[in-house]
Amino acid sequence: MIEAFLVPENTVATAKGDGPAVDLRSASTRVFLVNLAITDIIEQESIDVSIQGSADGTTFDPKPVAAFPQKFYRGESPLLVDLSGTPDVKAIRAHWDVNRWGRGTETPMFEFSVTLREVPQEILAARS
Repeated sequence: MIEAFLVPENTVATAKGDGPAVDLRSASTRVFLVNLAITDIIEQESIDVSIQGSADGTTFDPKPVAAFPQKFYRGESPLLVDLSGTPDVKAIRAHWDVNRWGRGTETPMFEFSVTLREVPQEILAARS
């Protein structure tokens, strides 16, 4: 069972970036619960977080395999990611873009994390 951080706790983002690659080859299923937790922000800004896939763990496709809706506030957002239809994806990572507008500093600031948890086979079998 895979459990990992796609973005470590208390990560502060002031510009676009990427989290570490997480190898999925040991997963017994191809379905994952990904959770975005935003713990601190400043006003008048947005963050876009997507999940990118890779066949080799090094080169990531810029087209995401999944994406969260754009976020503006603190809170948690779960996202179910089913990679059953993409067997070539051997690793994933989080990618984020931030934007700020309005008065004050032009630099955005988000403190956030993204967790990944494999959905157990027993749960998947129960929904069939």
